[in-house]
Amino acid sequence: MTPVTIVNALRALVGDRVSTSDVVREHHSHAESWHAPAKPDAVVFPVSTDEVAAIVRTCAEHRVPMIPFGMGSSMEGHVNAVRGGVSIDLTRMTRVLRLSSDDLDVTVEAGITRKTLDAHLKNTGLMFPIDPGADATIGGMAATRASGTTAVRYGTMRENVLGLTVVLADGRVIRAGSRARKSSSGYDLTRVFVGSEGTLGVITEVTLRLFGRPEAVAAAVCPFASMADAAQAVIEVIQLGIPVARMEIIDETQLALVNRFSKTGYPEAPTLFFEFHGTSQAVVDDQARTVQAIVREHHATGFQWASTPEDRARLWQARHDAYYATVASRPGARAMTTDVCVPISQLAPCILETQADARASTVTAPLVGHAGDGNFHLILVLDPEDADEVSRVSAFSQRLVERALRMGGTCSGEHGVGLGKMKYLRAEHGEALDVMRAIKQALDPHGLMNPGKMLPE
Repeated sequence: MTPVTIVNALRALVGDRVSTSDVVREHHSHAESWHAPAKPDAVVFPVSTDEVAAIVRTCAEHRVPMIPFGMGSSMEGHVNAVRGGVSIDLTRMTRVLRLSSDDLDVTVEAGITRKTLDAHLKNTGLMFPIDPGADATIGGMAATRASGTTAVRYGTMRENVLGLTVVLADGRVIRAGSRARKSSSGYDLTRVFVGSEGTLGVITEVTLRLFGRPEAVAAAVCPFASMADAAQAVIEVIQLGIPVARMEIIDETQLALVNRFSKTGYPEAPTLFFEFHGTSQAVVDDQARTVQAIVREHHATGFQWASTPEDRARLWQARHDAYYATVASRPGARAMTTDVCVPISQLAPCILETQADARASTVTAPLVGHAGDGNFHLILVLDPEDADEVSRVSAFSQRLVERALRMGGTCSGEHGVGLGKMKYLRAEHGEALDVMRAIKQALDPHGLMNPGKMLPE
């Protein structure tokens, strides 16, 4: 099958919504990762589940690889077309198909972004709280099992996807899950596809759990004398069951870069960022006072409130600027962003060992993380043309994963597997990896769905 043949077949289905231009193919050859770009042979822009099914059937008939594509904000090479083929761009599928305020759920097409959904929900008093930072598509967030800063209170995509419509590798359309809040019926296929990274099918519609918007919100910034003190404060906040909405941790290296980039003046020390949601200002104030007392016991050196919407937005914008601040600190370099997740009790040991390793390896490793669930990220800036630096950073990253696994954690808390973390799956999952292979073989026997990702050869 030549690229010309498949392009002609696709044009017969969707007309001029097929592109082979170098600019479009280049855009779809990579996301926000350091992995080498790989262009698809063509990019197609469907506008409905039926069109996706027709595209998949056509590609399957001609044995052409398929790569689902959203906003291109993933971190581990998920969308790189390492074997060519067709990139299926879902960003024109943006409809809100159904909204039930009574049932607190909504069904959307996969290409709608989380910010667009939030704008649609704003006047309903409801919200979808999962916030990975980037304005990702809901389908992409489901495919990568995304989470973010609010996971400590609201959970991840795993907990908040009620059902899916998925186009399988042969073009069949299935619906997994339902709008019911629980079910004891059959295998939980919804959870199989959430986090499958496009390797089992194309997610085209998603039914989500919604939450009421909080009546009152407050935030606080809290520097500490040491990272160990900050981590111990996190453990106590979790143990006492205080329902913080966000609890982020940033080390002194990362905060110095954020201050320079975002023009902020936070003390350059290990710091926790908190946000509190409640039904009234009194509830929020009570949460904040309790947390303030806890952090003081663990040698916090300050507790700066942010109660107005403007102050809270500025605080969280600085947190979300961490990636861009790090990249800007070294013009011309690339960012290798990685993450691990460990049990909360192991957060301090894992961070402290990692920081010591970075110093010994002369690797600059700014740290930012979701302290409430034991997940932290390192943004490693490197020159991809410097073989020695690439080797040092890669070895450091491998030791980070090995450390997390030794402490009972996982190689990725939210970035996913993609290309970058495949080599660690056997060590983490053991024989369960063979079960994953069996599922892949059953659903995609010809290996056409996002090939070269997730499962190592």
